[in-house]
Amino acid sequence: MSGNVLKVSGLKVAYGGIKAVKGIDLEVNKGELIALIGANGAGKTTTLKAITGTLPPCTVEGSVSYMGESLKGSKSFHLVEKKLAMVPEGRGVFTRMSIQENLMMGAYTRDDKAGIEADIARWFDVFPRLKERAAQMAGTLSGGEQQMLAMARALMCHPNLLLLDEPSMGLSPIMVEKIFEVIRNVSKEGITILLVEQNAKLALQAADRGYVMDSGLITMTGNASDMLDDPRVKAAYLGE
Repeated sequence: MSGNVLKVSGLKVAYGGIKAVKGIDLEVNKGELIALIGANGAGKTTTLKAITGTLPPCTVEGSVSYMGESLKGSKSFHLVEKKLAMVPEGRGVFTRMSIQENLMMGAYTRDDKAGIEADIARWFDVFPRLKERAAQMAGTLSGGEQQMLAMARALMCHPNLLLLDEPSMGLSPIMVEKIFEVIRNVSKEGITILLVEQNAKLALQAADRGYVMDSGLITMTGNASDMLDDPRVKAAYLGE
């Protein structure tokens, strides 16, 4: 695993006088699964939105580079063309489109019709529930089904980097297990992943390395397996 896919340097985000992110550094290398963990309000989602340029009006300082290029000034809708995909908190599916149409939207930068059809078939195999409901409006799906769809849609562009924001939020334990099984399998295929997740134990069990974020700062980083055994992480995030 070598080669920098994402490098965040000195990132600061402020809404008026409120400093949400206070100057963080973070790196994700090719093929890695990186977990960014921390309590609610730590600044994790703000960090992902700063990377993708989807923040509401605010002051942003620092630099974000992806595949060696600065993302400054990049429109969020151009990121898919650069093979950077994000599954946002709350899923963000197109509620008034069918499952099939949502998946097609994930491939809008591609023109290989046979490849797109093969990928849709693949994700229908991974998520049989989606196949059963292919013509159903996405807005009528359960939270877990929408999460499956959001992940499959993001993967339709064959991303070099996949950003996942709280994929387990609000899901049943069985659904969480399925989502994390897919995350681990996608990682094994070599797709680089930055995972923001409140379930610290699951995230660190799946990850290669981890970062802990607290009150807008990175307070700890290291190998995920070491962090699982760290008494500070156990006390603060693992309920041990």
